[in-house]
Amino acid sequence: MSPSRARATTTLALLLLATTACTAAEHESTPAPHSPPVSRQAGQLRLPLDAYAATVAENRVVEDAQDILMRRCMKDLDMEWKTLPSVDAQDTEPPNLRRYGADESEAVRYGYHPRPDPPSVVRRNRAWDEREALPAEVQRAAYGTSGRGGCLKTARNQLVGDTAPPDYHAFNQLTVTALETSRRTPEVRGALRTWHACMAKAGFDYPEPFAASDSERWETAEPTAAERATARADVACQKSAKLVTVWAAAETRIQRRLIQQNSGRLHEAKARKDRWLAAARRVLNREGG
Repeated sequence: MSPSRARATTTLALLLLATTACTAAEHESTPAPHSPPVSRQAGQLRLPLDAYAATVAENRVVEDAQDILMRRCMKDLDMEWKTLPSVDAQDTEPPNLRRYGADESEAVRYGYHPRPDPPSVVRRNRAWDEREALPAEVQRAAYGTSGRGGCLKTARNQLVGDTAPPDYHAFNQLTVTALETSRRTPEVRGALRTWHACMAKAGFDYPEPFAASDSERWETAEPTAAERATARADVACQKSAKLVTVWAAAETRIQRRLIQQNSGRLHEAKARKDRWLAAARRVLNREGG
């Protein structure tokens, strides 16, 4: 993420957890107008803790509302501010894609490489990058000398006043704990053993799906034939072992327990998130977006 993007993005932005793989990482790429959809299982996978953190789409709602307010502020200073282009709804990845390993729809074509960003995501990324090239006086007006001042500070004050930004430390901490705890349950360990045996029969020696997907062999510019073959075997063995179904059930149970144990912290985080989102949607509704 570029420096100006980091300054402009609100603290609603989720921590993209390495242990769960990037579910919404934005990266430089060639547009992929016909990217395959994710598998139905990945698209429908929801976990209890999802309710307590903002989705990528919700983050963009706040960014868009903030951008509108920044444009007004910059106009008062006789400066132009181009708002970010929107992202098509179908171009936003589901929240838990690749949480338990490779996705079936992606593996056939891309192996373990991320699929190229679709056009609407590429357009938004380019707009962020273009802000890096803005004249110094425009950047100072937009962000101040600290990176948190200028029209950015004005926009945030107009958006939520003194409402504190959501604190996602609890969510980030608990979602990692849930994943690692569920990984050690008897049923998940059994499914992983079944997956390993299936992979070994196919000629691949990996202890678990993350070891396969994170192999240094795949650090190439484009997916290789060997990578795609490994990924295809991986997802076939996941289906054979019912790995995602078993793992999601185990983690759901653990997440529910963690929510009960941390209800105060989580509910406060959700309340703050909801206030930010409600304020952002009011701005967008007034703007007609």
